[in-house]
Amino acid sequence: MAREVTSVPSGAPGAAAEPPAPAAAPARAAAFALRAAALLARRALLLAVLLAVVFAGVELLPGDAALAVGGHGESAADLDRHRHLLGLDRPLHERFLDWITALPTGDLGTSAHGEPVTGLLSAPLPNTLVLSGTAFALTLLLSLALGCRAAARPGGPADRAIGVLATATLALPEFVVAVGLLLLLSLWTGWLPPTTLTGADGAPADWRMLIVPVLALTVPQAGWNTRIVRAALADQAAAPHVEAAVLDGLPPHRVVLLHALPGALPAVAAGLATSTGMLLGGAVVVETLFNYPGVGTVLAGAVADRDTPVIAGVVACTAAAITLVLFLADLVRDRTVGARP
Repeated sequence: MAREVTSVPSGAPGAAAEPPAPAAAPARAAAFALRAAALLARRALLLAVLLAVVFAGVELLPGDAALAVGGHGESAADLDRHRHLLGLDRPLHERFLDWITALPTGDLGTSAHGEPVTGLLSAPLPNTLVLSGTAFALTLLLSLALGCRAAARPGGPADRAIGVLATATLALPEFVVAVGLLLLLSLWTGWLPPTTLTGADGAPADWRMLIVPVLALTVPQAGWNTRIVRAALADQAAAPHVEAAVLDGLPPHRVVLLHALPGALPAVAAGLATSTGMLLGGAVVVETLFNYPGVGTVLAGAVADRDTPVIAGVVACTAAAITLVLFLADLVRDRTVGARP
């Protein structure tokens, strides 16, 4: 049946809203830039607080860098001289302020062994970021694919199977998954190397050595994020535009991808941003199990030596990566939700 089309005079209550004037676009862009700057400033402040807590936490540990590096055989005078050289005789707040004010220039301080922290992390940090970044990308792809597949037929066999699988995997710690994958893919079948050998450039000698560590990080986070994607899509299913798409007879996969998924992006982005910290934290455990040349070994040695600049440098680099992802998630939420009336 053809619908009767009635023209509505301009300015009438039922008239369609006129498109915004071109001059409004720069104003919206400026407002978005201000909101983005405020979000970035808030994240930077949280990072500064975290680094202050790290400095204070290392200070509370028994012993100090002079005692850990110099050994227990040194005399009291030698230890005092060593503490003076390391600046440990200065107040904690002065050391922290000196360190954090140099941070924007890329200066992470000097380790207790006299090495620049920036040089100390120049090789292992990219390896950790490659490991965690690959796991993050794989987590994103798997969680979106499985979550959308489950949401396409709510209550169907695929939905139930994916829900059970996601719940089972998210409950497994990284080291349990790592040991299981090591037994299955390396020791029993011999398909993949059981440990990581380092090449001349400090990176893994063969790309296949990345597969098992990446899977060990990905499996728990993929389960967690699949549940988030599925729940976010279920919430969007009750939205009027999604119900209208279903009533129009669109295929389920088009309804999910084109109508439900855009509205679910803020929840999906928040879940993935949370997983960033878990991936970087789990990477330290996985690196130890597979002898992976990342920051895990550097961090373990720094904690044993009470080496505050190295510990704070590792935290600053990893927390900066997490902060960046959280900032991007904030922008997605702001653009998707905050812009709505």
